[in-house]
Amino acid sequence: MRKNFTDVDLNRSVGNLLRLGVILAVVTSLIGFVKLFTEGFKMPKKYTSLDMGTSSEKVWGQFWDSLCKGEGMAIIQLGILLLIFTPLMRIIFALIGYLKEKDYIYVTISSIVLAIMAVSFFTGYAH
Repeated sequence: MRKNFTDVDLNRSVGNLLRLGVILAVVTSLIGFVKLFTEGFKMPKKYTSLDMGTSSEKVWGQFWDSLCKGEGMAIIQLGILLLIFTPLMRIIFALIGYLKEKDYIYVTISSIVLAIMAVSFFTGYAH
Protein backbone atom coordinates (compact mmCIF):
# COMPACT_ATOMS: atom_id res chain seq x y z
CA MET A 1 0.00 0.00 0.00
CA ARG A 2 1.39 3.38 -1.04
CA LYS A 3 1.06 6.37 1.26
CA ASN A 4 -0.16 9.72 -0.06
CA PHE A 5 2.28 12.51 -0.86
CA THR A 6 1.70 15.24 1.74
CA ASP A 7 2.83 18.81 2.33
CA VAL A 8 5.32 17.59 4.93
CA ASP A 9 6.90 15.25 2.37
CA LEU A 10 7.08 18.06 -0.18
CA ASN A 11 8.65 20.50 2.28
CA ARG A 12 11.19 17.92 3.42
CA SER A 13 12.10 17.04 -0.17
CA VAL A 14 12.43 20.67 -1.25
CA GLY A 15 14.54 21.47 1.83
CA ASN A 16 16.84 18.55 1.08
CA LEU A 17 17.13 19.66 -2.55
CA LEU A 18 18.10 23.20 -1.53
CA ARG A 19 20.63 21.90 1.01
CA LEU A 20 22.16 19.55 -1.54
CA GLY A 21 22.36 22.28 -4.19
CA VAL A 22 24.13 24.72 -1.88
CA ILE A 23 26.54 22.06 -0.59
CA LEU A 24 27.41 20.97 -4.14
CA ALA A 25 27.94 24.59 -5.21
CA VAL A 26 30.19 25.35 -2.23
CA VAL A 27 32.25 22.16 -2.62
CA THR A 28 32.64 22.75 -6.37
CA SER A 29 33.71 26.36 -5.81
CA LEU A 30 36.19 25.37 -3.10
CA ILE A 31 37.71 22.75 -5.41
CA GLY A 32 37.95 25.47 -8.06
CA PHE A 33 39.65 27.89 -5.66
CA VAL A 34 42.22 25.30 -4.64
CA LYS A 35 42.84 24.41 -8.29
CA LEU A 36 43.05 28.09 -9.25
CA PHE A 37 45.68 28.89 -6.65
CA THR A 38 47.73 25.79 -7.44
CA GLU A 39 47.75 26.91 -11.08
CA GLY A 40 49.31 30.22 -10.08
CA PHE A 41 46.53 32.66 -10.90
CA LYS A 42 47.62 36.10 -12.06
CA MET A 43 45.44 39.12 -12.71
CA PRO A 44 45.53 40.41 -16.29
CA LYS A 45 47.65 43.53 -16.81
CA LYS A 46 45.47 44.90 -19.59
CA TYR A 47 41.74 44.52 -19.21
CA THR A 48 41.17 45.30 -22.89
CA SER A 49 42.58 41.86 -23.65
CA LEU A 50 39.52 40.28 -22.04
CA ASP A 51 37.43 41.19 -25.13
CA MET A 52 34.15 42.13 -23.46
CA GLY A 53 32.25 42.33 -26.76
CA THR A 54 32.07 38.58 -27.40
CA SER A 55 28.88 36.75 -28.23
CA SER A 56 27.25 34.44 -25.72
CA GLU A 57 28.01 31.39 -27.89
CA LYS A 58 31.69 32.24 -27.78
CA VAL A 59 31.59 32.79 -24.01
CA TRP A 60 29.82 29.46 -23.41
CA GLY A 61 32.24 27.73 -25.76
CA GLN A 62 35.22 29.15 -23.90
CA PHE A 63 33.63 28.12 -20.60
CA TRP A 64 33.11 24.51 -21.70
CA ASP A 65 36.60 24.31 -23.21
CA SER A 66 38.25 25.56 -20.03
CA LEU A 67 36.03 23.33 -17.89
CA CYS A 68 37.05 20.28 -19.92
CA LYS A 69 40.68 21.29 -19.37
CA GLY A 70 40.01 21.42 -15.62
CA GLU A 71 40.94 25.06 -15.17
CA GLY A 72 40.24 26.50 -11.73
CA MET A 73 38.30 29.55 -12.89
CA ALA A 74 35.91 27.39 -14.92
CA ILE A 75 35.34 25.12 -11.91
CA ILE A 76 34.48 28.17 -9.79
CA GLN A 77 32.08 29.34 -12.51
CA LEU A 78 30.47 25.89 -12.50
CA GLY A 79 29.95 26.22 -8.74
CA ILE A 80 28.28 29.59 -9.29
CA LEU A 81 26.05 28.09 -11.99
CA LEU A 82 25.06 25.30 -9.60
CA LEU A 83 24.15 27.93 -7.02
CA ILE A 84 22.08 29.83 -9.60
CA PHE A 85 20.26 26.71 -10.78
CA THR A 86 19.39 25.52 -7.26
CA PRO A 87 16.31 27.79 -6.86
CA LEU A 88 15.28 26.93 -10.41
CA MET A 89 15.38 23.24 -9.54
CA ARG A 90 13.39 24.01 -6.41
CA ILE A 91 10.60 25.49 -8.50
CA ILE A 92 10.60 22.50 -10.86
CA PHE A 93 10.65 20.09 -7.92
CA ALA A 94 7.81 21.92 -6.17
CA LEU A 95 5.83 21.96 -9.42
CA ILE A 96 6.11 18.18 -9.64
CA GLY A 97 5.11 17.89 -5.96
CA TYR A 98 2.07 20.09 -6.49
CA LEU A 99 1.07 17.96 -9.46
CA LYS A 100 1.28 14.86 -7.25
CA GLU A 101 -0.83 16.60 -4.61
CA LYS A 102 -3.27 17.74 -7.32
CA ASP A 103 -3.02 21.32 -6.04
CA TYR A 104 -3.64 23.06 -9.35
CA ILE A 105 -3.59 26.62 -8.02
CA TYR A 106 0.04 26.19 -6.95
CA VAL A 107 0.79 24.32 -10.18
CA THR A 108 -0.36 27.41 -12.07
CA ILE A 109 1.61 29.79 -9.86
CA SER A 110 4.76 27.66 -10.09
CA SER A 111 4.38 27.45 -13.87
CA ILE A 112 4.11 31.23 -14.15
CA VAL A 113 7.21 31.73 -11.96
CA LEU A 114 9.10 29.12 -13.99
CA ALA A 115 8.09 30.83 -17.24
CA ILE A 116 9.23 34.23 -15.94
CA MET A 117 12.57 32.80 -14.87
CA ALA A 118 13.03 31.02 -18.21
CA VAL A 119 12.25 34.16 -20.20
CA SER A 120 14.63 36.28 -18.11
CA PHE A 121 17.35 33.64 -18.31
CA PHE A 122 17.16 33.06 -22.06
CA THR A 123 16.61 36.69 -23.06
CA GLY A 124 18.98 38.24 -20.52
CA TYR A 125 16.43 40.68 -19.09
CA ALA A 126 16.63 41.25 -15.35
CA HIS A 127 13.45 43.31 -15.02
